[in-house]
Amino acid sequence: MFKGYKLLLIFILSVFILAACSSVPVEKQAEGSKKVNLLFNFATSSLDPNVDTSYVSVRAGITETLVHLNDTDLTIEPWLAESWDSQDGQLWTIELKKDVTFQNGKPMDGAAVKASLERAMKDSLAIKNALRIETIEAKANTLTIKTEVPFPEFPSELVHPNTSIIDVTEADFVNKPIGTGPFAVSFFTPGTAVDLVRYEGYWNGAAKLQSAKFSFNEDANARSLALQSGTADIVFRPEVETLTNLEASPGVKVESTSTFRVHQMTMNLERKPLRDILVRKAVDALINRQAIVDTILRGHAEIATGPFPSTFSFAPDYPEKKTGMDAARAYLHDAGYTEVNGVMQKNGEPLTFKLLTYSARADLPLIAQVFQSDAGQLGIEVQIQQIEIPEEYMAANRDWDLTTYSNLTAPRGDAGYYLNATYHPKGALNFSGADDNHLTALIDELNASVGQDKRSVKAEQVALYVDEQVYNSFILHPNTLIAYKSDKVLNWVTSRSEYYMLTNELDVK
Repeated sequence: MFKGYKLLLIFILSVFILAACSSVPVEKQAEGSKKVNLLFNFATSSLDPNVDTSYVSVRAGITETLVHLNDTDLTIEPWLAESWDSQDGQLWTIELKKDVTFQNGKPMDGAAVKASLERAMKDSLAIKNALRIETIEAKANTLTIKTEVPFPEFPSELVHPNTSIIDVTEADFVNKPIGTGPFAVSFFTPGTAVDLVRYEGYWNGAAKLQSAKFSFNEDANARSLALQSGTADIVFRPEVETLTNLEASPGVKVESTSTFRVHQMTMNLERKPLRDILVRKAVDALINRQAIVDTILRGHAEIATGPFPSTFSFAPDYPEKKTGMDAARAYLHDAGYTEVNGVMQKNGEPLTFKLLTYSARADLPLIAQVFQSDAGQLGIEVQIQQIEIPEEYMAANRDWDLTTYSNLTAPRGDAGYYLNATYHPKGALNFSGADDNHLTALIDELNASVGQDKRSVKAEQVALYVDEQVYNSFILHPNTLIAYKSDKVLNWVTSRSEYYMLTNELDVK
């Protein structure tokens, strides 16, 4: 009897549970499942879009900039700005898109954008130096901006993720910046992930996804395993050695796309040995680029002869260089170094290098190890030090000689960004400490040049001079590697600039 009642009770509860489930609209159930998890290779402890060098806020669709880069033809186009114009390259009028709101519902008008740009310049010296803004005036949806000097390429600087527009009256920039993008921050766990929810009032049409997660893991192999196990849907830069297995996995697509990035050996010109151009030439000659491309990148890269990929109009034809062990040895001998008991030295002082590298880009530590091994054959001791955030370490410390570093060189389709940032004395990425009057004058001439043809000629002159002086060594241009679940993810576009990832068009089946 008791058993019969027990069975009846189970049946009644089952009916109630089924009824409750069926009361949820089908479309709501489907909508609730529309979520992706993108796993990125750089962790961040801050979402502050004006200072975060991982650019997570733009990549995750939280914030947007006034100007957008068209990845296809490398031209700039309106985004939050409707248009821009200048008669002299110094006084600019920018018309903002109307009816754009922040994720708190407040309007994005001229006053809000003015406050955002001023805040970015106040908190980021790099952005202040890049924009060179003297004054900003706002009226309704119009901005009037005067730059410190005539600056024809000023609009292209507004592509930079650190110029993201945010509501500065919402002060928690680190954990919850309020932008205009398709996704708002739900919860941020520093160093782990940011959880996102769709912003229903997004100006360009609400996102197809209801939510998303932008996660971080600096271990390339772990990122590959996450895709295979199903804990991630899209993986940025999976482990190169796992690509064959990923490509063979059902429902997984791997994309290898050329980009604007260069892996380089950054040289600290303030260090005594590297002040000698012959030592810099020796370092450059020691780098076996073809072997690195073939073994470490498995062919997913182009050998670099300079900072810009060969397809760019401003990438010059460089003079042929001497490379290899014998060439490096000859340069060092010309610099006064000799090998004594297997140690390369000068005036009794051994030649040693402190080489920085970081694991967020898995190939860089391997490149450092190859260089260490090759230098060792010449009697040069190379001490490798792992760091976490290269920009912060190189800027704050001058106790290093070399760094395997990776940088986007033309993310706005123009040479000006990289050449200013890397070689101008005020450049935000001038970690070498380059301060060469002739080079600075060439860059200033580039900045004043109007028209792509004229700019390309000037850019070539700068690039050739940098090559002549060997202010850095350029190793390779790596492809952007993306692996994702093609049987689930729809409308994914691999951005050559690496800026745009979670968009309102991204969807799932």
